[in-house]
Amino acid sequence: MAIDKQSQHSAPSRSLVGDRGWLPRIRLAGQRSLTRYRIPFTRRTWFQGHAVVNPRDLTRQYKLDDKRPWFWIGGLIAALIIPILVGTNLALTAATTFALYAAINLMWMLVIGTAGIFSLATLAVVGASAYLAAWFSIEFGITWPVMLLLGTLVGLLFGAIIGLPALRIDGLYFALLTMGVVELCRVYVLQSRTFGSATGGLYGADTFIPVAWQLKTPGLILGYVAAFAVMLAMLGIYRLVNGQRLGLLLATARESEATAEALGINYQRARFTVFLISSAGLGFIGGFYATYFKGASPSLFSIDQVMLLFAMIVIGGLGRAEGAVVGTGVVVVLDKMFTEFGPIRFIVIGLIMLGVTLFARNGLFGIRDQFVEFRNKKKSERRSGRTEKGGEPLPEEATEIRDKDQIYFRRFDKRLRDHLKTLVTPEVIEEHRLKPLGQHSDPLERVLNYFRGAGGENKYVLYELKANTEYKIIVTTGEKGIPPRDVDSTIYTSKNEALHAVFLKRVQDLMDS
Repeated sequence: MAIDKQSQHSAPSRSLVGDRGWLPRIRLAGQRSLTRYRIPFTRRTWFQGHAVVNPRDLTRQYKLDDKRPWFWIGGLIAALIIPILVGTNLALTAATTFALYAAINLMWMLVIGTAGIFSLATLAVVGASAYLAAWFSIEFGITWPVMLLLGTLVGLLFGAIIGLPALRIDGLYFALLTMGVVELCRVYVLQSRTFGSATGGLYGADTFIPVAWQLKTPGLILGYVAAFAVMLAMLGIYRLVNGQRLGLLLATARESEATAEALGINYQRARFTVFLISSAGLGFIGGFYATYFKGASPSLFSIDQVMLLFAMIVIGGLGRAEGAVVGTGVVVVLDKMFTEFGPIRFIVIGLIMLGVTLFARNGLFGIRDQFVEFRNKKKSERRSGRTEKGGEPLPEEATEIRDKDQIYFRRFDKRLRDHLKTLVTPEVIEEHRLKPLGQHSDPLERVLNYFRGAGGENKYVLYELKANTEYKIIVTTGEKGIPPRDVDSTIYTSKNEALHAVFLKRVQDLMDS
């Protein structure tokens, strides 16, 4: 029976080891630079990362440190294209609502996240700008570009009026004040004949949608694209403010206002500036609202809308732009796409809020960091469990350690410590007490050599208080710029006595290890 020679010398089967990333990595070629261009309005670059070696095929690759810009690009492109591809009036209307609410939440995030001002007057600024822009368009015939500019100016003025009390009061008192402003605006427009109390709103303003496209699919697509552009503009403003000087100053004030004052930071003026910027953005959104809907409705001032926006921020995560956008998407999809379920959809939104509040640290986008922390904790518990049993982790088990040489070093160090423990006897300790310096027996010399080869972190050393008369024991930190710390308050009058005290502490640590 003939045997194939090639089968005799075939290579043994091999299993790939190492991390299997979910995302593809860039293969490096030559000295190509990938970290040159910065992302607008941020301090990050598009391709900021570091070179790594793929453990599967040993190729040199480039691993991105921050993939969020590319997730942003992919997510925004998908959010723009999917409603247009679906093409139904319901999908386009819900997508437009999502874009407008996301833009409002981004500006609200500047107020409550960056500035740290708990304001509920967000929709009051939007509604006031929308009503005044619509009224000027109806009464004086201004066009929609002028309505956008007028809405921005009204929002800036309205924000200045509301923001002044924030210099004196904050927290719950300012929140109650702004809620009162929202209710005051709602009651006024409901009772004012000028603003359409009899017709349920003020309508008839100029619009950017052609007459032939209104209430049709092309008009809905145009409105959604315009609302999406407004959301992108508000996202740019958020990045520009939160990631630059104003955001950094207010981040210091959020940590400690006393520290900010000691550094000469006028955080009150910075907060007021951010409040004005967000109010101007909200005013622009109000002007766009009036041009898109050809007017304004009293529902802009309802507490229901305020609470719905608040639910979006809670679900997505406070202080993060991606949280504001994704949280808005979740709530809008449940609210607009499942209207046949009636009030049950609001119960579902409430349950999601409750679950996020109870189990997530900072909204949906805080779950990943929470999971990584939980996973690392479990890894540490398993590793400590193996150590308590007297074993050492195998290279294929300790996947969190990339340099496998560290595992072998730890294994060798453990075996060495186990051997040195058998050398520590009362005779060896007494020998060191009688003669800390000079030549010693072989067991004592081995123990001392191990102590001398220890690193600089948490190492016992002598500190001479007075020349040849007073000593104390300190512990080095092993980090440059961080001073050592005292072990205890014991003062030794003899150098040999102090050296033996250091030896006893090292022996105690060895026996306890």
